[in-house]
Amino acid sequence: MVTVSTATAVWSQDSVKGEKRDLWTAMKRGFRCRCPRCGEGKLFRAFLKVDNNCSVCGLDYTPHRADDLPAYLVIIIVGHILVPVILWIETDYAPPVWLQLSIYLPVTLIASLALLQPVKGAVVGFQWALRMHGFDENAPSDVPPV
Repeated sequence: MVTVSTATAVWSQDSVKGEKRDLWTAMKRGFRCRCPRCGEGKLFRAFLKVDNNCSVCGLDYTPHRADDLPAYLVIIIVGHILVPVILWIETDYAPPVWLQLSIYLPVTLIASLALLQPVKGAVVGFQWALRMHGFDENAPSDVPPV
């Protein structure tokens, strides 16, 4: 009897040919709304519109899929930041409800709008670092585009 063993290919960043891409550096650069590769060029041409390419290094941003980023993701992030603060204020000081609503609602709205662009930039940096959605220039040709 002949035993055939098939080796399973496991993807890792070391197994990919080409430039090394650090995930955290790319996400930090994207969070600062800068190019995930060089950290110099601007990532956005408008508030939530990703530019076509980097003005410094020429990285093509068109494969990104961050347009699908749901706004509720940012609201969840803001909630994880504000809820502990709100609970601490409520348990220690117990301000009146009208005061809480007049402060917490505008702060939540402003924080959500302020974090929308940086979170989208971090998602673009995440996709670039992991060579997702066309950011891999060495991808095999038999893989269909997403």
